[in-house]
Amino acid sequence: MTQDPKALEDQVAGTGDAGNPPLDQWNPALCGDIDIRIARNGEWFFKNEKMQRQALVKLFTSILRREDDGHYYLVTPAEKWRIQVEDTPLLAHSVEVTGEGRGQNVDVTTNVGETLRIGRAHPLHLGTYAETGEPRPIIRVRQGLEARLVTAAFYDLAGYVTEKTIEDRDVLGVWSDGIFFELGEGG
Repeated sequence: MTQDPKALEDQVAGTGDAGNPPLDQWNPALCGDIDIRIARNGEWFFKNEKMQRQALVKLFTSILRREDDGHYYLVTPAEKWRIQVEDTPLLAHSVEVTGEGRGQNVDVTTNVGETLRIGRAHPLHLGTYAETGEPRPIIRVRQGLEARLVTAAFYDLAGYVTEKTIEDRDVLGVWSDGIFFELGEGG
């Protein structure tokens, strides 16, 4: 096969349900590297040309996984291609909060239109970028993938931060799906 995104698209068409092909059941041998890169701003590039078709990006996101070696792969039933990801493969652009206190739920929508509820299946973690120290809010998605909250979404989420005492220390965080997600020290 050539390293052609259209050929990968054709292989995946009709597999699994509409949004979640059975990646955990696909274990083909590595075919090599394909010149696809996901930029930090969420844009996808093939041979340094921006992919214009959002439907293709959405499809590729559905067959993308991160493996234990830390690399990202596009996986079909017959092929596996390593790609480059500058930061996270997905971005969370919007935050919607319902309820309040312990009954609060926080849903985020990604750049490919997927809505995730922050909770046990999609936990929130606040890290930092080593080089700048700036916050790096991450939500686990699936198959080793993560979505980073963009700055505006992170500021929206900050409006719902509360303080809680855990083991004699005051911490800041948000409630979602009955779980308190720590974001920093309080006090």
